[in-house]
Amino acid sequence: MADKNVRHYVLTALMIALVTVITLSLRIPVGSGYFNVSEAAIYLIAFLFGPLTGFLAAGVGTALADLSGSWANFAPLTFAAHGLQGLLAGYFALPGTTAARLRGVVAGTIAMVGIYFLGEYFGAGLGWGGPAQAVVEWVPNLLQNVGGAIVAIPLAEILRRAYPPLARYTGR
Repeated sequence: MADKNVRHYVLTALMIALVTVITLSLRIPVGSGYFNVSEAAIYLIAFLFGPLTGFLAAGVGTALADLSGSWANFAPLTFAAHGLQGLLAGYFALPGTTAARLRGVVAGTIAMVGIYFLGEYFGAGLGWGGPAQAVVEWVPNLLQNVGGAIVAIPLAEILRRAYPPLARYTGR
């Protein structure tokens, strides 16, 4: 039992690191934030390893990316937006079907885009932009999610078929 827990903790730490590196690997400035490819990793991790690992990898990984760049003030908002995104994507994808993964993406997208929009809209005093910034950034945030889904949904299926032991992490 303890060995299984250690493996799970190590796997989760590796997924946090993976999300951090992928988030930092390609950043295109948009308003006071940036467009990146983290959603592909977030959705893939949530689909393969479930809601808890999805939450931790997405929330902590993207917040660490913000902290290591010029966006440290966004780290709390990023943690909330991406953490909930990973949690919901992993939860709704639990049946392991393509339809379930699509539901996970829809729920994760609504959470991520909605939290960023509300945070930026009302968080001008925290350095999160303000109403104009919220209006400018919701489309790139939506596109980030669509791109991530296009990569993660088929890749999750390919990896599951190629490596069946992945099922032991989510019970599928």
